Amino acid sequence: MENVFDEMNERGLIYQSIYPEELKEILGKEKVVCYAGFDPTADSLHIGHLASILQLVRMQRAGHTPIALLGGATGRIGDPSGRNDMRPMITQEQRDENVRKIGEQIASFFDKNCSNKLVIVNNDDWFSKMGYIEFLNIVGLNMSVNKMLSSGCFEQRMQNGLSFLEFNYMPMQAYDFWYLFKNYNCTVELGGSDQWANIVAGAELIRRRENAPVYCLTTPLLTKSDGSKMGKSAGGAVWLDREKFSDYDFFQVLRNVEDEKVEEWFNMLTLVPREEIKQICAKKGKEINEAKERLAYEVTKLVRGKESADEALKQARGAFLGESEEMPEIEITLDDLNIIDCLVAINFAQSRGDAKKLIAGGGVRVNDVVVDNIDFACPSENFILKKGKKNIVRVIVK
Repeated sequence: MENVFDEMNERGLIYQSIYPEELKEILGKEKVVCYAGFDPTADSLHIGHLASILQLVRMQRAGHTPIALLGGATGRIGDPSGRNDMRPMITQEQRDENVRKIGEQIASFFDKNCSNKLVIVNNDDWFSKMGYIEFLNIVGLNMSVNKMLSSGCFEQRMQNGLSFLEFNYMPMQAYDFWYLFKNYNCTVELGGSDQWANIVAGAELIRRRENAPVYCLTTPLLTKSDGSKMGKSAGGAVWLDREKFSDYDFFQVLRNVEDEKVEEWFNMLTLVPREEIKQICAKKGKEINEAKERLAYEVTKLVRGKESADEALKQARGAFLGESEEMPEIEITLDDLNIIDCLVAINFAQSRGDAKKLIAGGGVRVNDVVVDNIDFACPSENFILKKGKKNIVRVIVK
């Protein structure tokens, strides 16, 4: 079997790595235990998390044992990396429910009939049973405050006042790696490139305290062409959960990817073989739309299932061809069917202000008539609503 390190490298999925040559050699001749962490900040993961999930899936397919660590404890702190403010706190009950839901979500991607099954752990199981002095004795002597502050992950928060609570996030994540090394023989941590400082802190803790070799590997973040993080659409986060983000909308986000990002997203967000991806993405000009459609179909099938992908594809083609029988439908119950509230209700606009800008730019049509004023009254019966050229739905008036 091909070394999974080579596969990841050829797919452009290795952004940073500690001792990459050693890691490549080990992954080629041994079976290792690896992990990636997911904090329960919401009751669903979003599309940005999919790259890390699939890295674990690739490791499992190569014979290695994957661990998904759910941050029931670190979720109480909130990762300060790249943030301008503290993450909002949620109740313990909500955190527990989020842990349950995202655990089920992650598990759905993995083979349950192999010997190296996915292991799911919750770091609240060990942090809730230990005292702070015990934690400091393990971590404190092996982590440099100067190095932590110079790592960059606290930079934005320090400008607005880094709390001591948040300062503990990196040591806790480092402890997680040490705990999994001691109890599960885990020697590889995976994650997004924005987690590099946190991941390295764990590897250094193990090497200093245990004098043992461990390894790290990060994946590039899923980004748009302007370099901004992809995890959100105009209507909010692109959730993996269909109850939070419809199959059609999920499909359309991927279908509308920028031309130059198609192959990159194919490699990051699907398990389609590399050679097939190259063939799919070889087309240029208008034919690149075929590759975009295939990307949207493959990712939707992977996340939501084949039936959902088939239906989303049918709706997308129906919307493009103007076939109302096949296009997606959204039900609304508005007493006063004004166009502003309608655009917000179906997530074509994030706010009333955003809706007004769309109308001012001539980007909204009702039954193929351009909406030219914000007082436009929507029909009292079902109608076709378009935003730009790529967003179209049949509105069902209840």
